[in-house]
Amino acid sequence: MPIGTVKFFNDAKGYGFIQPDTGETDAFVHITAVEQSGMHTLRQDQRLSYELEQDRRGKMSAVNLKLQEQTVPEAQ
Repeated sequence: MPIGTVKFFNDAKGYGFIQPDTGETDAFVHITAVEQSGMHTLRQDQRLSYELEQDRRGKMSAVNLKLQEQTVPEAQ
């Protein structure tokens, strides 16, 4: 399951993009996937795990979104 960071999400338009940690192409995410995951919206820089699924047009999009714990590095 890839993990990435929300690059942006536009509530009004109902879509956004997740930048995967692997540096691969950004993953498109639609509001329906967000809602099906029990969330209302996504915030920039939010960390998520997700799966990629091909839609009926042949495009890949993020589904099965799960929030990831954000850890703060310990001060040394």
